Amino acid sequence: MKVMCAMSGGVDSSVAALLLKEAGHEVVGVTMKLWGGSSDTGCCSVSDVDDARRVAQQLDIDHLVFNFGEDFDTHVVEPYVEAHANGTTPNPCIECNREVKFARLAERAELLGFDAVATGHHAAIGTLPDGTLTLERGHDTKKDQSYVVHMLDQAQLARTMFPVGGMDKSDVRARAAEIDLRTADKPDSQDVCFITKSDGRESFLGDRIPFRRADVVDMDGARVGTVESVEMVTIGQRKGLGLPGGGPKKYVVDVDVAQQVVTIGDDADLLRPSLDVTATSWVAEPVDGEVRVQCSAHGRTQLADVSLVDGVAHVEWREPQRRIAPGQSVVFYDATDRRVLGGGICR
Repeated sequence: MKVMCAMSGGVDSSVAALLLKEAGHEVVGVTMKLWGGSSDTGCCSVSDVDDARRVAQQLDIDHLVFNFGEDFDTHVVEPYVEAHANGTTPNPCIECNREVKFARLAERAELLGFDAVATGHHAAIGTLPDGTLTLERGHDTKKDQSYVVHMLDQAQLARTMFPVGGMDKSDVRARAAEIDLRTADKPDSQDVCFITKSDGRESFLGDRIPFRRADVVDMDGARVGTVESVEMVTIGQRKGLGLPGGGPKKYVVDVDVAQQVVTIGDDADLLRPSLDVTATSWVAEPVDGEVRVQCSAHGRTQLADVSLVDGVAHVEWREPQRRIAPGQSVVFYDATDRRVLGGGICR
């Protein structure tokens, strides 16, 4: 099989390429150049491209670099900025997977005659007796990335491979070390690639949108402080609200960008009985009924019932849960808590 392996310059994608070659596939490594600005984190720095190229040389496979910068700006960076301007909290890495890695890259792979695209994600693909493909958690639950690839449908899964999905991360590093891959001990990427450690999110957004001061009010509407930029505030936030210390913990329970008001309350004030999920996508058929719901990349799932009305998935928690920030991805799993059913965006 002719496989295009996305190589980010990290150990997971390096070992993915290694395993594919060992399995006898014709492998070509591809690194996507996405962000044209400065980058010292994530997978878009010059050193990451160089690491991927060097690993490809070690594995004796061809290596290509595709410039998807325009797509990245359009589908990831601009929506990220717009979301903050509107007071929502986006997941840029998920949108990158949705719009670039499993859309544009797969499109390019098909155009060039590849049979499949492989990545280093810790996730797995299975098959049911009727032939339906499943998307499942990676073997290493601590490194599981099924949440960030939840948008894959049957057609995409049929042309996708996750070679390290059945491995523990320690075994991935061990395999890399066996043949002295330069990425064997490289730390995992944890940050958004276009937000630098040196400047941070506030500087990035401040260069692109005007920040507006907002009043901080309590649950009764009484003003208790101010924040300099309402666009930087998110649901559940506790620090950076300009409140005096020493009192009970207070959390952001609502952000009204239009009115420039941030409402704070106790932990109990964050609890909600339900939430609505829009822009839903499904691995196979849409699901009604009991599900387990995950609302952050490494968060625990909670039991809920989901019902579909006009494309919106209404989630009714079995027990009230903390409010989820609008814009965050919400992913549905089956009763086993291993199989992805689908997901969408919290409204």
